Amino acid sequence: MDATALKAMQAPIKDAYRDDAGKALVTLRARGSIDDQSIACKVETGRAMAIAGLHPATGGSGLELCSGDMLLEALVACAGVTLKAVATALEFNLRGATVTAEGDLDFRGTLGVARDAPVGFRTIRLAFDLDTDEPQERVDTLLKLTERYCVVFQTISVKPELAVTAVRNGKATD
Repeated sequence: MDATALKAMQAPIKDAYRDDAGKALVTLRARGSIDDQSIACKVETGRAMAIAGLHPATGGSGLELCSGDMLLEALVACAGVTLKAVATALEFNLRGATVTAEGDLDFRGTLGVARDAPVGFRTIRLAFDLDTDEPQERVDTLLKLTERYCVVFQTISVKPELAVTAVRNGKATD
């Protein structure tokens, strides 16, 4: 897909959102169910069933997906798609790219071993290896716009409003 085709595809969508901001609000959902035999959660991905379990550093077998890995994979996927879309829109000569994400965790926090150890990633590093001859100022623009428009990156960098609820046997709890 080239810049003209991308812009033509997105133009009516952008116009509709400008005319009615409510049309741009979409609720995405993920659903999973706990496994009755092991400490795992079966997550419906829309394509296949993914089974998430404990990371080996917390006693897991390593056979199930780790949710921390899944978060990094979602970041790589979103950043890669965003990078490609932005490059296409900018008519940026990008022959190829590799996107990597890595994050540092202190599992003492997750296991409740040390109260001063955070639960979650301390640091996440997102990197792009670009196959391009474009000048540095265009590379900088590409990265700035990729960061700005990557949904997963923005979500983890600017904490969204969060809510947790529970129902018991299909009924709301008081």
